[in-house]
Amino acid sequence: MPFAMRPQVAAGAKHRSSSLLTAAVAVGAAWALLAVAPACFSMLAGSRVIGLQGVHSSDLSRQSRSLRRATEAAEQTDTDVENYEFQAEVSRVMDIIINSLYSNKDVFLRELVSNAADACDKKRFLALTESDAPPEPMKLRIKTDKDARILTIEDNGVGMQKSELIENLGRIARSGTANFVKGLEQDSSDVSLIGQFGVGFYSAFLVANKVEVVTRSFRDGEADKKSWKWMSEGGSFTIEEAPNEEFFGEQSGTKIMLHLKEEAQEYLDSGKLSDLLKKYSEFITFPIELWNEKVQYDQVVDESAPPPAEGEKPKMKSVPRSVYEWE
Repeated sequence: MPFAMRPQVAAGAKHRSSSLLTAAVAVGAAWALLAVAPACFSMLAGSRVIGLQGVHSSDLSRQSRSLRRATEAAEQTDTDVENYEFQAEVSRVMDIIINSLYSNKDVFLRELVSNAADACDKKRFLALTESDAPPEPMKLRIKTDKDARILTIEDNGVGMQKSELIENLGRIARSGTANFVKGLEQDSSDVSLIGQFGVGFYSAFLVANKVEVVTRSFRDGEADKKSWKWMSEGGSFTIEEAPNEEFFGEQSGTKIMLHLKEEAQEYLDSGKLSDLLKKYSEFITFPIELWNEKVQYDQVVDESAPPPAEGEKPKMKSVPRSVYEWE
């Protein structure tokens, strides 16, 4: 009798086991569908999915928050560029200079080099009167990029803070400048006198259709040092922070980048720049370095020559090579 019951119990157990297995498969399939669905949606949406077993609501929530923060950061970056209008007198000076037929455009280099030297003088004075740290050795550097058509004039002088960029490059405060502007408008003043009225910087637009100024101030403490970029194409100007900009000076400095007009490409020639610097730097006490291209000749084996006879050296030839250095 006990042996007769065993097959019935086994059969019932087998039936229940089959039902439980079916239910377990169904539940497993449902769970897999719920787990895969958000992952599939994430993949379709272009999100990064680490693995199905790692996809939980908390993970998706964290990804959503990260995406939101990245979007907010990008939007914040876009709004960090501040737009300004020039003061009315500056706008008039700009219009006159941009449309000027004044033939002696060389004066722009005189004015910008003079401004750079003044910045170095001012840094030396501040170091003696307001700072405990001695100033680093100061100088000016001029570099050309012929491919990009950019002339860069850089100094490691006093530099400017953001407020000084707005004040110095957006407004005219010196007395007598208004009369000079009126004289320019009536064609009775010489553009070459522009530096005497505190607006020499704008002579850059005699040769450039866009000007960028990147600067870092000597007045800022080490923990507060920031670099700022001023940019204008003539009608207005923008200012933004420039944290990744490099300077040759460790303490401070200003770099002016002139995007030259097509007809002003002659100022990319190092020979012309060297001649102008000799002419205009007579009373400047700081060194001026020019990034210059020199041609050196290397001796290499002449592959086109016949093979040398036994015991003889191969025939050599001279090959020119461009070398760039400060001088």
